[in-house]
Amino acid sequence: MKNIRIEYFAVLREQAGLDSETLSTAAETPQQLFAELNERYAFPQLQSVKVAINDEFADMQTPLHDGDAVVFIPPVAGG
Repeated sequence: MKNIRIEYFAVLREQAGLDSETLSTAAETPQQLFAELNERYAFPQLQSVKVAINDEFADMQTPLHDGDAVVFIPPVAGG
């Protein structure tokens, strides 16, 4: 298990009902972590979600480590 700090933005923050949290997880990648969070918060279906780990954009398959800070960034709606 690793402790991961997660920050939420836009629609993800609205659905989770919080700005951030620290979670103890067995997830090995951001993709697995997002799936775990999606089970908990039932995020809306999104075309794509970007991820940043420790303030750097990363791939959804990047290995996670204890103490990482993860930000999931939903697509920006505009008009």
